[in-house]
Amino acid sequence: MKSNWTVKEKSTGTLSVVVADEAWALAQEKAFNKLAKNVEVKGFRKGSAPKDLVRKQISDASIFNEAIDSVANEAYVFGLTQHDLSVVGRPQLDVKDISKESVELLFEVTVTPVVTLGDYKSVKVAQESVVVSDSDIEAVINKTLEDYAELVVKESAAEMGDTVVIDFEGFKDGVAFEGGKGENYPLELGSQSFIPGFEEALVGSVVGQSLDVEVSFPDNYGVEDLAGQPVVFKCTVHEVKAKQLPELTDEFVASLKKEGIDTVDAFKEDVIHTLKHEKEHEAEHAFEDAVLSQVVEASSVEIPQVMIDEETNVLFEDFKRRLEQQNYNMELYSALTGQDEAFLREQMSKDADRKVRLRLVLDAIAKAENFEMSPEDLEAEYSNIAGMYNMEVDQVKQVLTPSVVMQEWRLKTAFEFIKTNAKA
Repeated sequence: MKSNWTVKEKSTGTLSVVVADEAWALAQEKAFNKLAKNVEVKGFRKGSAPKDLVRKQISDASIFNEAIDSVANEAYVFGLTQHDLSVVGRPQLDVKDISKESVELLFEVTVTPVVTLGDYKSVKVAQESVVVSDSDIEAVINKTLEDYAELVVKESAAEMGDTVVIDFEGFKDGVAFEGGKGENYPLELGSQSFIPGFEEALVGSVVGQSLDVEVSFPDNYGVEDLAGQPVVFKCTVHEVKAKQLPELTDEFVASLKKEGIDTVDAFKEDVIHTLKHEKEHEAEHAFEDAVLSQVVEASSVEIPQVMIDEETNVLFEDFKRRLEQQNYNMELYSALTGQDEAFLREQMSKDADRKVRLRLVLDAIAKAENFEMSPEDLEAEYSNIAGMYNMEVDQVKQVLTPSVVMQEWRLKTAFEFIKTNAKA
């Protein structure tokens, strides 16, 4: 075999592999023998007819196609190895020239892009100081009281912040549309979980009232018949509930059953401690984001679309799983928010681009700094992972290959390296 690699744009290219002579002849022979098993020749049992008679019933094209199937993977691996190519995504196979003497296979492939690093060692970022204000403390206390608030049925009209329990069904031009119906649905007014204007229209409604809510779907809504269109939701209000907050007393604090915290003063001290810890975490996260942004922006890389698409798929599938955990599905989510799959994927692709770009840059830094994992480091990392997930090391090894663990370790090590350098 012999091969040739031609780069095009955005890390795509053509890998040409020529299979000839003995290798191609052997592939054709195997192909013929496989096809011959299913050939029937009058007067002979299937598979027992003379070879020359069977050959007359099998076309060259059939043999070539079968031979290509048998040799393509080997040719592909040969080409990748010869040119040391790291491929992302699946290749597209085409045949340029084919005869009994040889075949030229063309693999359209996308390879891991080359990253041109900026001066990542000189990046400096100041970390924010942590301050816990009185308003921060008050906000946490109020949130705690709201978390333990009771929803009390009220006879008066619904206000923002109240929860209304409703039946609803959506109609366009008098015809009910799919995914626009719900029964006994608890909706907190002001939560912005429905189409803009829907919740506002229910302010002032009372128990037993039936009303038409007129709203319009967003222009970018994914269902063509509904995008930008006015619709009517026929609603019936079954209950109106208001939040009734508890008082902040020693008795209330004790009811929270937090170890060692049974007075208002102790509760406030715990809030301050927790807030400080959270703000320190937020400051560290902001510092990391700033460092990564500067390092990535200083680098140059053209990302193949296939890498962004694959990462977008990962993000979207994770989003769907989280919806299902909350007893939602995409159909209902789209009907309530006006955000369909196409819209979500478009938004997620921006985050996917950033994630892919970051991984590529960190990997390039790891290579530039020669971060390599020793066998001892690998075993230690397996132990760390096992501890994190409360698993046995052997179980982790069955799930994660050494190459995966090594790659994640390299990225983590590169990340820690630039963080250390960036501390001003």
